[in-house]
Parts: sequence; C-alpha cells; structure tokens
Amino acid sequence: MRRVIVPADAGVGSAVGFLAAPAAYEMIRSRYMRLSGFDADVANALIDAMQQEALTHCRAAAGKRSVTVRRSAFMRYAGQGHEITVALPDRQITAADTATFRADFEREYTRLFARHIPNAEIEIMSWLVLATTTTEPPKRLAEVAGKLAPKALGERSIFDARLGRRLSVPMFEREHLTPGTALVGPALVVEAGTSTYVSPSFDLSVDSGGALVLTARPDAS
Repeated sequence: MRRVIVPADAGVGSAVGFLAAPAAYEMIRSRYMRLSGFDADVANALIDAMQQEALTHCRAAAGKRSVTVRRSAFMRYAGQGHEITVALPDRQITAADTATFRADFEREYTRLFARHIPNAEIEIMSWLVLATTTTEPPKRLAEVAGKLAPKALGERSIFDARLGRRLSVPMFEREHLTPGTALVGPALVVEAGTSTYVSPSFDLSVDSGGALVLTARPDAS
C-alpha cells in the first residue's frame, strides 16, 4: 500500500525534527586482518582510538543527553567483493572472540545467501564505531472516527502530469480538515505555506496528529 504523509507546517516540523534528531558521529577505518591471524592488541588499539574520537565529537553536540556506542567490523570470505557487517562486543576483544565472529558472520551470510562456506577463510576489511544519543520512540497516534469533509471552498484548475490534462478539482482549507476527516481525490488542500494535491489515484484522511494521509487506491497503477 502506497501512502504519503504530509504533517502540518512541514517546513517548521523539519526544522524542529532536525534539532531533536539524535546527535551522532560515525567513523570507519580500514585495517586488513584475517580471522586466522587475528591480532586482538592491534584491533583493540584501533577501536579504542576510534571510539575516543567518536565520543568526543558526539558529546560536543549531545548536550545533557546520554551517548551510546556501537562497534562493528566489515567482514567477507577471502577474495570476495561483498562485505557483511558483524557486531563487536562492547569490551576489549580477545583472540577467543574469533569463534563468535565466525559464527555471527556465517549466520548472517546464510540469511542473505541461503548457505555459508564451511571452514573458508574470513577477512576483516574495515572497522566501524558509531557514537549516538538515545531518543524516545515516537508515540503511536490514537485512532479517530471517520467523518465527512466540510464543504469545498470552490474549485481550482490543476494540471495532472500523470493524466496529461487539466482537471477542475474541489479546494479545501487545511485548517478546516479536522482529525478523522476523509475525502476522495482529486482534491486540493491549501494552507499558508503550501498546497497538497490529492490525485484521482489517492484518497485522503486526517490522522489524530493533524497530518494529511494520502493512500493509493488498490486499483491505482
């Protein structure tokens, strides 16, 4: 089901969303290493330096928010061109961890390609550290009962590029479309900052947060 959501004051919402978005800093560094010759001291020194730098930059933008770190490595079977991301533990790595790395790599490889290659050499191409602030998940909007749309303000001529011709469509003021309002396209919803065209292939409803929800009809191509 194709769906487009247009929040109220989308431009302002984008600016607020940018300010509320997680602060993050990601680092990737190349350092070739095979699991058969894994050097835990070299790996730990590299990851520790990356983590310190990533935390420094992330905390500069995090303010009072807490910061979490994710560490991973890009691995592949020796000589292959495609790499798989494998999570690393949040502690000092030891040589014994290579068995876990192999198991995690082969599990993900099997998920992607249906089978893995037993006992094949695995190589690490690069390392990744991501420092980011935590955010609360968005709250689920409450369901609202449907209601009919108010009377249209009038009609406006719109050129529909998909149909290749102009249409005369009813026009509605957005502030008059309260939560639960539903209408059938084609229609035009106008507000101070922008206008939203609901094509003949879509229907519109207004959710409990006041956003316009445009949903493609099942028979729309």
